[in-house]
Amino acid sequence: MSNPFQYGGIVGRDAFCNRARELADLIQAIKNGERLFLYSERRMGKTSLIRLVLSELPKNRFLAAYVDLWATDDLESFAAATAKAVTESISSSADKMLQAAKRFFGSLSPAITTDSSDNPRVTFEIASRSAMAPTLTEVLAAPEKIAKRRRCRAVVVFDEFQRILEYKHDLAERTLRSVIQNQKSVSYVFLGSRKHLVQKMFLDQARPLYRSGAHYPLRPIETKHWLPFIRKRFLKSERDITNELIESVCRLTGGHPFYTQHLCHVLWEICEPHAAVTSETLTKATRMLLDRESYAYGALWESFGLNQRRFLSGLAAASSDVRPFGADFIRANKLRSPSTAQRVVRSLLERDIIDRDDGSFVISDRFFRLWIQQLTEIT
Repeated sequence: MSNPFQYGGIVGRDAFCNRARELADLIQAIKNGERLFLYSERRMGKTSLIRLVLSELPKNRFLAAYVDLWATDDLESFAAATAKAVTESISSSADKMLQAAKRFFGSLSPAITTDSSDNPRVTFEIASRSAMAPTLTEVLAAPEKIAKRRRCRAVVVFDEFQRILEYKHDLAERTLRSVIQNQKSVSYVFLGSRKHLVQKMFLDQARPLYRSGAHYPLRPIETKHWLPFIRKRFLKSERDITNELIESVCRLTGGHPFYTQHLCHVLWEICEPHAAVTSETLTKATRMLLDRESYAYGALWESFGLNQRRFLSGLAAASSDVRPFGADFIRANKLRSPSTAQRVVRSLLERDIIDRDDGSFVISDRFFRLWIQQLTEIT
């Protein structure tokens, strides 16, 4: 039997633990024509969730375009990626794709290629880089035109949306605000995995997209949902695990989907069929994971300054509601002053080492948190 716990990459419905409410909320928001900013820590399952949402939409009533902005680095690649996603959402036929691309994106010089499986794919080249403003307007106006022509609703998903902050200027943001605010037939979902950047884009009054949509944070999964999910998969494969040990797993991972599934994956591998997971098994699995990452974590740790290490050690040892700018935390971790802690926080946020969490902060990599705890115990 294959391992029932999946982590990393895109997963299907069967691999999801719960997310029923989130799935229903997102589908309803799209049906209502909303603009939604979905954000969370990395590896929380945003992409898998939104792809599941899109697959649930009736094909005869919705046109869905998924735009991955991870590989983009400027306005030209943003326009090309968006046009490609919108075009390929219309049809899987090479002729129809090319016809649609020429009709709606005439300034982008479309061409048809094939992927490794011989499926047709459309590519675009920017004909005139000096006229990006009208080109962006043309690209972003296309979903509304297509939706009206087909008498359906379009939905456009921008994944890793914070990438546009790395473009040379804010033309993409300004054009988006200008074009989509008048669209009636298109729903938008913006996905971001660097929460402080996403929040900056939509909560900063100086940014073009300020308050231009609703916010939907994707949070870790509660233990009560992990209990039946994990236990069922162990029992189905003739292994056993108690609720108490599942709760221990969730305490170690904070309920984060990636780390919980990863730890359960290793637990399942080292637990023999017809046997039960014990506390010793959990300790062994955790040690195996930390040993595998020890070199990378060690190199990362060496890259931090003294105050960063002190802050992370204190955060790793503290409860989830720690107040890192409070006098007790600063004194216990020898950080000298609140301003010192604030500088450390800014630097660690920029490196994606920590993330905001309900007024406090959390170490993004849950296994790195355990590694720091282990290191502190040793020293």
